[in-house]
Amino acid sequence: MKTAIFGLFLAALASPALASGSHAGGHGEAMAVGEPGDKAKATQTIRVTMKETEDGKMIFTPATFNVRKGQTVKFAIKNAGELDHEFVLDQEDKIMEHKAVMEKFPEMEHDDPNAIRLAAGKSGEIIWKFTNDGTFKIACLVPGHYDAGMHGDVTVAKK
Repeated sequence: MKTAIFGLFLAALASPALASGSHAGGHGEAMAVGEPGDKAKATQTIRVTMKETEDGKMIFTPATFNVRKGQTVKFAIKNAGELDHEFVLDQEDKIMEHKAVMEKFPEMEHDDPNAIRLAAGKSGEIIWKFTNDGTFKIACLVPGHYDAGMHGDVTVAKK
């Protein structure tokens, strides 16, 4: 794992996109978690709130989701907190690799269909088609937010 993270870090240093503070379209290969969906084919809307709590935690509400393989979902995401937050949907190992890179480049911006960063009070959406069954993660990868509790699980059931 350390070798993979170190390799990712070295690749990030060499990457003009990351070095300039952008992470545009970094997912050239098919993603295990699925693919961008067609909004017209969404069969469910899941409303997600991101915020900080008075006791210092950072949370998604809800933090767990159950969907079906082949289903297209619209995630309607609202940042009800006072800080910027992200909603990133991916495999757990990819989330942890991305988290390590974000800790090195905290101002990195994203242009990935499986992620959105929202300023306080802003809303956005992700349309996603779940093409594989399994358990995947959602996470806020702004440095410190994941460790403060801002992550959850998406369980994709077979049809």
